[in-house]
Amino acid sequence: AVTLPSGHGLRSPESGCEESALARGNSAPGATLWPVIESPEDDDRKVRRREKNRVAAQRSRKKQTQKADKLHEEYECLEQENTSLRREIGKLTEELKHLSDVLKDHEKMCPLLHCSMNFVPVARPDPITNCLPR
Repeated sequence: AVTLPSGHGLRSPESGCEESALARGNSAPGATLWPVIESPEDDDRKVRRREKNRVAAQRSRKKQTQKADKLHEEYECLEQENTSLRREIGKLTEELKHLSDVLKDHEKMCPLLHCSMNFVPVARPDPITNCLPR
């Protein structure tokens, strides 16, 4: 008969006790399990798998950090561009206001706008026909 220590997680036919093999995901309820003796090759395989997983996790975290850094840099650039464009909008708005004021002042005293001859329709030559060769 095989004697297993208490709390081993396995059920032997002699022990009659079962620590939830289902909770550990090992097998169906009531299944008879025997202790698994791992060979040195299995241990090496586990160590290599864990190391490979650790390296993959580090790579993933590094990639995620780089992506976040890149997004932050892009955000900073867009913020600067946004600020610059807002300044340009302000300048152009000021220029528009100034030019509108200048135009209003000019319209008040422009002799061409007040001349009665400007209200008489005049036949003007078609600019396109004047450009064509004869």
